Formats: sequence, C-alpha cells, structure tokens
Amino acid sequence: MAILQILKNPKSSTAEAYRTLRTNLQFSQGDKKIKTVVITSTVSGEGKSTTCANMAVALAQGGYKVLVMDCDLRKPTIHKVFKLSNDKGLTNFLVGDINLTAAIKQTEVEGLHIITSGVIPPNPSELLNCKKMEEYIEKFKEVYDYIIMDTPPVCMVTDAQILAGKTDGSILVASCKQAHKKSLVQAKCLLENVGANILGVVLNKAESKLLGYGKYYRKEYHDYASI
Repeated sequence: MAILQILKNPKSSTAEAYRTLRTNLQFSQGDKKIKTVVITSTVSGEGKSTTCANMAVALAQGGYKVLVMDCDLRKPTIHKVFKLSNDKGLTNFLVGDINLTAAIKQTEVEGLHIITSGVIPPNPSELLNCKKMEEYIEKFKEVYDYIIMDTPPVCMVTDAQILAGKTDGSILVASCKQAHKKSLVQAKCLLENVGANILGVVLNKAESKLLGYGKYYRKEYHDYASI
C-alpha cells in the first residue's frame, strides 16, 4: 500500500528525496516546460503509485496546482492513498456517465486535485486512447501546472505507452529488489517506440547504506529508502 511519507514524516530523508525529485522534474528539460508526466514501472509492486502520489504532494507543497490522474484502470491505487471514493472517476467521465466537475476530487493538500480511476472497464487501453482523453489532457494543461498520471507497468500492458506518446515526459520507477536489466531495457525500448520523452529513472527500495548520504541522513532511514 502506497504511503504519503512526505506528509507523515515531512522531516525525514525520504520526504527530502521526494522534494529533490520535484526539483529534478522542474529543471529536467531546461527552457522546455514539462506539464504532463506519465509514471510507470516494468512490473507491478515497484512503487510507481507511491512515487506518483508523494511527488504530486511535493509539487503542490511547492506552490504548484497539480492534478493526479489514476490511469491504472486495471489495478487502481490512488484513491486508497488519498482515502477517496472510487465509485465515480476517469472511466465514468470518459464514457459520459458524469461531468468533469464530478470527476475531479479535492484533497487535504492545498492545490492538489485527484481524478480517481472509476469503475474498472473491460477495455482500458481503448478508453485511454480515445479522442476525449487526449482533448481533456490539453484542457487540463490550461488549468494545472502539472498533470501526473499513474499508469500500469509498461512491460505488462500497452496503457503506459499510449499515454507516454501523448504527454511531455515519462518517469520509470525501478525497484532495487525487483527490476532486472533486461526488463529495464525492454521498458526503455517500448517507451521510445512511441516517441516518449524519458525524463529519468527513480530507484526505489534501495538500502540506505548503499546511497552514501553519510551521517547527515543516516538517522532518518529505516530499512529502505523510498526513492
């Protein structure tokens, strides 16, 4: 279960790592503004939803207006992280069951809004690839500083590829305990095949003694660093 460490332990080195990720995102492309970002991984359980949620909070805390879209229509998690209802969300909006106002949910974090996944559909890839999705991503860019999309693992289904080709950048989350070189290379190739702008890789679940932060951070780590 993803945890909002940046809210739970704001002075920890884990929270500071997410703030560093925020800074890296802000300056990743120089003069080119990155507004829409896909978060994915090679397989499930690597921490993509945790990274997505904590990075979004960090951006909102930095004074930005942020929208998180749970585009993992197969195994959604974001509504659980933010303790929101998921009876109506992105899928309901895309098929016309609800309007946009009903799809966007407030959070306790100022400047951070959420669109949960909604009802799990029989055709996730087709929904994400529809014209309405593409049109509203562009409309959201007029309102929000950042639109962060949590997507399924890129090596398992095509959903992340579909969105990566329509957005400004993609971040690949890799777990030290799960990621394999072959899978990472495959993920890179899949994203490049759709013209995705790969912003970088977030190394997750790394043992703190391997990260070399020294005495300054040592007391803040538990068993693993989150990123």
